[in-house]
Amino acid sequence: MTTTAVLSAPEEARPSRTAVALIAPALAGGAVAVALGVYGRVHDATFRPVFDLGFPSMQAMKAWLATGAVTLALFQLLSALAMYGRLPFVRRVPRWLPFAHRWSGTAAFLLSLPVAYHCLWALGFESDAGARPLIHSILGCAFYGAFTTNLLARRAKRLPGWAIPVIGATLVTVLTALWLTSALWFFTNVDFPAFR
Repeated sequence: MTTTAVLSAPEEARPSRTAVALIAPALAGGAVAVALGVYGRVHDATFRPVFDLGFPSMQAMKAWLATGAVTLALFQLLSALAMYGRLPFVRRVPRWLPFAHRWSGTAAFLLSLPVAYHCLWALGFESDAGARPLIHSILGCAFYGAFTTNLLARRAKRLPGWAIPVIGATLVTVLTALWLTSALWFFTNVDFPAFR
C-alpha cells in the first residue's frame, strides 16, 4: 500500500504588524527635535524680525500664522475621526475628505515654517526667560520631531493600526499646546486682534 503525502502549499505569510517598525521614524524624529533644540540654544538670537508678511510686528505674524495652523490641525483631527468612523454624526465620509485631510496637513505645516524660522532665528531656544518660553521652546522642537516621525512612519511597512492615529493625535496636541503658550498668550497679554 502506497501512501502519498499531500503537501499543502504553505499559507502566504502575511508580514506581521509590529511597533518595531516605528523605531527608525521615532529615532529620526527625535534627532530632528534635538538638532533644532541644540541649534536654537547655540545660535545667537538676533531679536529682530526677518520679515513680517505685512503684519504690524513679528509677534503678530507668528500669532496669526500659528492660529491658522492650529485651525487646520483641528480640521485634521475632525477629518481623521470621520475617516476612521469615530464621529457618530457622520454616516458617510464625503469623497473629498481624504484629499482635504491631506492638504490641510500640508497647509498647516507650511504656515508653521515662518513661525518656527522666526522663533529659532530671532529668539533661539529660550531656557532663561521663564517657564512659558521654555515650555514653548521644548514644544516647538517636539512638534517638528513628531512631524518627521509622522512623515517617515507613513512610508514604513508593517505599522500597527494604532500608530498613525497616535502620531497624528500627538501632532495636534503638541501644536495646540504651542499655540496656547504663544499665540493665545500674545492675544491675551499683548495685542488682539494685532492687525494694526
